[in-house]
Amino acid sequence: MPMRRDGDRLRFVGAATRRIARGIDLDEIVMGLCRATVPTYSDAILVYLRDPLPVGDERPTGPLVLRLRRSDRTPQQEQDLEDGILPVQVPETPSEFSGLGTELCEVRPGGALAEVLRGVRPVFADAPAARAALPELIGEELTVPGGQRAILAPLRGRRRVIGAALFLRRPDRPAFEADDLLVAAQLATHSALGIDKAVLYGREAYIADELQRTMLPETLPRPTGVRLASRYLPAAETARVGGDWYDAIPLPGSRVALVVGDVMGHSMTSAAIMGQLRTTVQTLAGLDLPPQEVLHHLDEQAQRLGTDRMATCLYAVYDPVAHRITIANAGHPPPVLLHLGGRAEVLRVPPGNPIGVGGVDFEAVELDAPAGATLLLYTDGLVESRLRDVWTGIEQLRERLAATALLTGADHSPPLEALCDEVLDMLGPGDRDDDIALLAARFDGIAPSDVAVWFLEPEDAAPGRARRLARRALARWGMEDLTDSVELLVSEVVTNAVRYATRPVTLRLLRTDVLRCEVSDDAPQLPRLRQARATDEDGRGLYLVNRLARRWGATRLSTGKVVWFELDRG
Repeated sequence: MPMRRDGDRLRFVGAATRRIARGIDLDEIVMGLCRATVPTYSDAILVYLRDPLPVGDERPTGPLVLRLRRSDRTPQQEQDLEDGILPVQVPETPSEFSGLGTELCEVRPGGALAEVLRGVRPVFADAPAARAALPELIGEELTVPGGQRAILAPLRGRRRVIGAALFLRRPDRPAFEADDLLVAAQLATHSALGIDKAVLYGREAYIADELQRTMLPETLPRPTGVRLASRYLPAAETARVGGDWYDAIPLPGSRVALVVGDVMGHSMTSAAIMGQLRTTVQTLAGLDLPPQEVLHHLDEQAQRLGTDRMATCLYAVYDPVAHRITIANAGHPPPVLLHLGGRAEVLRVPPGNPIGVGGVDFEAVELDAPAGATLLLYTDGLVESRLRDVWTGIEQLRERLAATALLTGADHSPPLEALCDEVLDMLGPGDRDDDIALLAARFDGIAPSDVAVWFLEPEDAAPGRARRLARRALARWGMEDLTDSVELLVSEVVTNAVRYATRPVTLRLLRTDVLRCEVSDDAPQLPRLRQARATDEDGRGLYLVNRLARRWGATRLSTGKVVWFELDRG
C-alpha cells in the first residue's frame, strides 16, 4: 500500500530517521538510508557523496566531485516491521533501473546541478531545474521515469552540501506527491548530519589511533639477559585512547628499566598526559637515577602539568649480572612473579601514593630475580572491573599464571607471547571496563662464568694492565680470535677514562651472544666522536672504536659515566 495518509508518512519518517541514526560510521549511515527507503518510499535510490568528504570546518579544495557511494534497487517481498516501517509487496526490480547512475560526476560551477545543490531543497525530476541537472549527475544517455516519479534531494551538512540522493519509483507505482518532498527533505537532512558526524568521528578515531600508537613503544628493545613481550588493549572501540602505557628502557651496565603506568581517564587528554609522563620517565632513566628518585621527579612533573594530573606507575630495574630487581611503586597494582617451578607469587612492594599527589616519599625494594622466572607488570584494567574488585582479580591472575606454567612442566618456562595471550583470555565479557597494558619480562640473566670485572687505578699503567686482563679472559672463554681487536679498543677506552678519572676505573667484560666491554669512571663528561686533524696527537680512540665495534655508546651514570662497545663473537 502506498503512503497516502499523513500518519503513514510520519510513521515512516520516524522509523527511517531512527534507522539512519543508529549508524556510527559512514557506510552504516548510507546503508541505513537505502534500507529505510527501498521499497517503502521508493523503488530505487542512488546516493552520491562528495569526494573527498570535507571534515569539520575544512574548506574543500579543487572542484566539487560527486561519487556514487551506494545504490539500492533490490526490493524485498515484505519489508521488516522493525521500527514501524510499513510492509510493502513489490515485484522484481524492473530493468529500467539497472545500470542507472555514473560512478563519478564533476559538478560544473554555475551549471544546472550546482544550482539545484545550492538550493538545498528536494525537487521533482520533472521540474525544469532538475531536468537540466540530472543528465549531469547520472549521464546523458540515461533517463528517469517521468510524471513525478523521481526526486533529487541535495544532502547538506552543517557547513556545505556534501552530496545528493535520487529517489526513484517505477512507472506502475503511484507517483510522488507534494508531501513526499517534505519526507525527502527530512531523510536528506538526517542523513547529511549523520554523515557529517561519521566523517568527523572517523577523523577523530584516526587521530586517536595515531596518538595512541605513537605514545606506546613501536618495538621493544632486546636487552642482554632478559626477553620481553607486551600487549595493549583499549577499553572499547568507542574509547580507543587512554592513559595506560608500558616501556622497557636499556640502562648502563646491561640493566633494563621496566615501566608500566596508568593516567586517569579515557580521552586524548589522558593520552597526551601519558605521553608527557612517559617521556619524563625515559629522560629520568637516562640519568640512571634509583627507581624511587625516578618516581619522585615524575611526581613533581605531574604537579607542574596541573593539579588534576593523577597517575599510577611502577618502575623496576633488572640487573642480569646480579640477578636482582629493584622496584618502586606509586599506587600501582603489584607485579606477579612466576617462578621456573610453576609457583606464582604477588610481590610485596610498598604501595606508595599515586603520581600527582605531591609531598610524599617513594620507597624501593630489592628482590631476587632468578633465571627462568617471569615478571608480569600490568594495569588495573586487567584485574579490576564492575564484576570483581582488584584483589580478587590479582588472585585470579596469579592462579592463571600458575595453571599455565603447569602445562609446560616444572623445568620449562611458558613461551612468553603465549603467556600474554593466556593472561588476556582470563577476561570475561563484562571485564573490559578499562584499558589494559601488559609487560612480561623473562629473566635469563648472565651467568657469573660469563662475567669478568676488574678495578684499575687511574694511572699510566692502567691501559697495559687492562690489555693483559682482557687477553686472559678471552683465552679462558676460547675467544682468542678477538684478542687483537679487544686489546686495541680496551686500551683506547681505558686510556680516555684514566685521563679524567680521580677514582678507580671499572673494566667489565660480558660474554653473551656478543662480547660486550664496559669501562666506567667518575668523570661525567661524555666522549664525543670527532675527526682528528693530521697535526693532532690524540682524538683517534673513538674513531677506532666506531670503525671496529659492532655497536658502541656512552651514558652518564649518577656517579660518572660508562663507555661500552660490542663485538661479534664470530
